[in-house]
Amino acid sequence: METPSFGEKSETLTYKKRMGAYIVISRHNATEIVLVQAPNGAYFLPGGEIEQGETKELAIHREMIEELGFEVVIGHYLGQADEYFHSRHRNTDYYNPGYFFVADSWRQICAPLEKTNTISWVQVDTGIDLLKRGSHKWAVKKWQTKK
Repeated sequence: METPSFGEKSETLTYKKRMGAYIVISRHNATEIVLVQAPNGAYFLPGGEIEQGETKELAIHREMIEELGFEVVIGHYLGQADEYFHSRHRNTDYYNPGYFFVADSWRQICAPLEKTNTISWVQVDTGIDLLKRGSHKWAVKKWQTKK
């Protein structure tokens, strides 16, 4: 199966590869999902860059503590979706292969370590509308069809 790709890939740009791992976390019988709002106002699924030496799963566990203060049990793997985008904040063009998972369960174990983000629980359809990246929208829609 072909990997879905979002954003526009330009032949004239040089992209920096930034692999990411993300997770769909829900509550209230999967009627709400949690989103992370960056300081620039953009909404994303929880997760982020896979750092040197990390597996996808380790990156998710680290990011959950940093962004949400959550401990999660990683469940179903939704798949990979790629994204091409320009970061104005970093003035860099990125090729972002994203690996998406679903949380089987979660619990709050501490306050988020990162203090710059806003955490929002939203209705699933609202979440899809709010999400900035096409790959994140794709993952939530795929999760909806599998629940």
